[in-house]
Amino acid sequence: MKNRKRMTAVILAAITAVSLTACSGSAGQSAASSSDGGASAGEESYKIGVLQYATHGSLDNCYEGLLLGLEEEGLIEGQNLEVEFQNAQNDTGNSDMIAKNMVAEQVDLFVGIATPAAMSGYSAAKDTDIPVVFTAVSDPVSTGLVQSLETPGTNCTGTSDVLPLEEQVKMIRAFLPDADTIGIIYTTSEPNSISQLETLKSIAPEYGFTITEAGVTNSSEVAAAAATVIAQGADCINNFTDNNVVDNLSIVLQAANEAGIPVFGSEIEQVKNGCLASQSIDYVALGEETGRMAARVLRGESASEIPVFTVEDCVPVYNEEVLASLGLTLPEGFEDAQEVSADAE
Repeated sequence: MKNRKRMTAVILAAITAVSLTACSGSAGQSAASSSDGGASAGEESYKIGVLQYATHGSLDNCYEGLLLGLEEEGLIEGQNLEVEFQNAQNDTGNSDMIAKNMVAEQVDLFVGIATPAAMSGYSAAKDTDIPVVFTAVSDPVSTGLVQSLETPGTNCTGTSDVLPLEEQVKMIRAFLPDADTIGIIYTTSEPNSISQLETLKSIAPEYGFTITEAGVTNSSEVAAAAATVIAQGADCINNFTDNNVVDNLSIVLQAANEAGIPVFGSEIEQVKNGCLASQSIDYVALGEETGRMAARVLRGESASEIPVFTVEDCVPVYNEEVLASLGLTLPEGFEDAQEVSADAE
């Protein structure tokens, strides 16, 4: 009986010691979690700076996709990932200042959403070891972000939303068989827009179009530019992924509606907001790919050796309400185009 009591006492003492140790470990783990944003003890955590240049649907979708892509790779905000998100509000000065601040904070990675944000980050980080990953940049080579799409050669890589311009021109011809002139409004300081304009000028004659254009330097000039291309005989206006123009889409649409001509968008969100149609790319999916690339860089791969990802697929979308208001019908070959509206998710 005494032996049994002695054995019981030994077991209870052992259990007590283990319990105390476990409590001590739990407290230490909690402290570690609070210090690294939620990562468990021993798990590596990261801080990234994300700069979005402006507020509009396609860029918002990129940010949404970015977080999804990081999560797919096991990097979850609030657990093992701290995300500092800032919006430059379509202001280059803001963009440069925010990027410099993020670099000064020594983030592990800078993500630039749209060309001006990516360029701000690249400039701020170029003399540091902070890598830059971009998304929604149509021409990263001409902007100097990378040396080539296949081998970036800089501490920078990302995803490109180069527009399917020939497919877009084919769409415009199908919807407007008698049209002659496409109007373009673009920002003279956006390399992407200049590159897209040159490409469009080379394609348009093959489909019987001429191009009339009006450049702007800031948002306040968009209304006058819209009036200019309309006065020059534009049968429609076609948008690029130009931040000044997209940020002021309502102004362009108002001018076009008063003139009775359609506006063709560069992506689905613009069509939801009143453009007639677009050969659209999926910006959430683009952001997801960006997130996966960012995870690779955070875990040690060199950005300079990761090829730039370029979207190859596009989906035709149209706004039925706008189509009807213009007295148009869905052209042959677009029966399977996706119908969208302002209420579409």
